[in-house]
Parts: sequence; structure tokens; C-alpha cells
Amino acid sequence: MTPETLPPFDPQRFIRHGVGGHGGLLKLSYHAHGPDWVELQLPYQAALVGDPGSGVLASGPILTMMDMATSLAVWTRFGQFRPHATLDLRIDYLRPATPGKTVFGRGECYRITRSISFVRGQAHDGDPADPLAHVAGTFMFTDAPAERA
Repeated sequence: MTPETLPPFDPQRFIRHGVGGHGGLLKLSYHAHGPDWVELQLPYQAALVGDPGSGVLASGPILTMMDMATSLAVWTRFGQFRPHATLDLRIDYLRPATPGKTVFGRGECYRITRSISFVRGQAHDGDPADPLAHVAGTFMFTDAPAERA
């Protein structure tokens, strides 16, 4: 199949076929998406708690979810899967996740150039107006530039 004959990238279908690797171990799942954004969810799991006395999820699983959400946002905006690598993903933690709650991560791709895509997003545990983290980053495509439809 050529890029012209492939169906548009669908993050829900992509996730439904199973998240492997680290994302699979974390039990990341699809929540919602739009033309340039994807939202995933990370269920609370005692095994992911950083400090057992606090009950708060460790920062690593949240960063992993945000990397995946922003990556999926790139493909969603681009309209097709295209191999890329995370060049930079900065995360600013604003507060700890609430123990026992699912964390939602929304990634947005706001610009794509010939070889770089620019992303941002936030994580929250139920109220988007009260985020627990913000991210900003870039991805670099690792293949030859594809023509966009």
C-alpha cells in the first residue's frame, strides 16, 4: 500500500490493536481524540506508586503516557503513521496525582515541518482546569519526507 491508499490514521483503532511495550505494561488506553490531539488514560495501579507511604503515582508512568499521547497526536494531525523519534519532551510537574484516581494525558500537535513536529499537552486526574503536569516537545521524522494529501 502507498500513503495515498492507506486509510487516515485513527488513534482509537491503533490503540484497540493493543499497546505493547512499556505502554502495555502501564495499561494505557484510549480516551478521546480530535483532528490534532489525542487523550489517553493511565489507570491507578499500586505497582506504579513512587513512594508507598504517599500512594502517589511515580512520575515515569505519567511521562510515558504523555510521550505516547503527543506521538499519537502527530500521526493524527499528519493523517498517517510515519516513523519518528522523540527529540525533546520537557515535563513540568505542577502537583502530585491524587492517589486512587485515573490520570488523563492529552497531547496536541500544533505544527509539522518537513522533518520536525511540535507538541504540547497536559495531564490531569479528572479536572482539566487543575492539571498535574504540562509537556512541550519535538519529534523528528526518521524516514524520507512523505507527500501530504
